[in-house]
Amino acid sequence: MTDYSAYFDQFCGENHIEIALSYEMPEGYETAFGSFDVVRRTLFLNLPVLQSAPEHEALFYLCHELRHALQYLRPELFDELIQTSRYYVVLYDGVCYKLVGDSWKKCILSGSEEYFRDAYLSLPYEMDANLYAYQKVQEIVGGSPELERLYSFWMPRRRFLPEELRGLYCSIWFVACTKHRPGRGVPPSRHPAGGGQ
Repeated sequence: MTDYSAYFDQFCGENHIEIALSYEMPEGYETAFGSFDVVRRTLFLNLPVLQSAPEHEALFYLCHELRHALQYLRPELFDELIQTSRYYVVLYDGVCYKLVGDSWKKCILSGSEEYFRDAYLSLPYEMDANLYAYQKVQEIVGGSPELERLYSFWMPRRRFLPEELRGLYCSIWFVACTKHRPGRGVPPSRHPAGGGQ
């Protein structure tokens, strides 16, 4: 069995971040591999789901979520595109969130599932976390066709250009922050297909 806490401790120590590790998934995250909650400063790992997955897959999602923690807590290490994108969550059904202070503002945009899937997978912080996870898992367990397929699965079919993403961010901000105010909320797992982020 993979010692997730050892990887967690090593990563946090090497990157000088202080976050909590919880194996109790928040409500609504029961099928996700994991999730990082910047407001709670907690990385959630779903042990039953991780333990049923092949090692390369479980490590991929762990590394992916750890990278998200670093993106949020050490933004100076990342370029402007990643820094900007981390304030937005896009789900496949058009539900979107904008982080404002310590609150996630929710909105619903119209469009196809394919559009929102590509938008989500094109978010610079997601692309960075997926690339980091892919490269880190290669270092830990080596490359494999299964790892290649997993990484390919999390790549957009059509990658959004930076200007397209800026337009999407403006739409989310406008609807979430000026017209639709549902109050405080926490976005669901950023991997709508069941993976963790």
